[in-house]
Amino acid sequence: MNRIDFSPYRRTMVGFDRLFDMIENQARVQGGDKYPPFNIERRGSDAYRITLAVAGFKPADIDITAQANLLVVKGQKPDEDGEGQFLHVGIAQRGFERRFELADYVRVQNADLADGLLVIDLVREVPEAMKPKKIAIGGNTLTVVEGQKDGEAAAA
Repeated sequence: MNRIDFSPYRRTMVGFDRLFDMIENQARVQGGDKYPPFNIERRGSDAYRITLAVAGFKPADIDITAQANLLVVKGQKPDEDGEGQFLHVGIAQRGFERRFELADYVRVQNADLADGLLVIDLVREVPEAMKPKKIAIGGNTLTVVEGQKDGEAAAA
């Protein structure tokens, strides 16, 4: 396994500890399990969609938990005693747990299950206090800057 040494960066970058820990732990946490498959889609400047293929699961079988900067999707199928005997089982019947790290101010807006796809819509809502503001020289007037991207605000 390749290991990246973030020591030089940890010495010079203050406040990025969580980011480095997340990168180091990512390979360990989501190692080889690729079930269920998923897509992450950017639908706008502050809107995202996660789509998981969960065929065979009912809404009651799936639990979605949003915590601070973490989205956990768990699926657990109840044990069903079928009348017949399976000769071949090719459809996954196992439970799963999928974790998604979320950026600051990202919240779950909606979740829907249809046609075997679990769709979770996310939206980033930056609080008014965190938005960049123009400050008038010689005055106390603060106005929120509209239409600026994150990089433009930092460059100004």
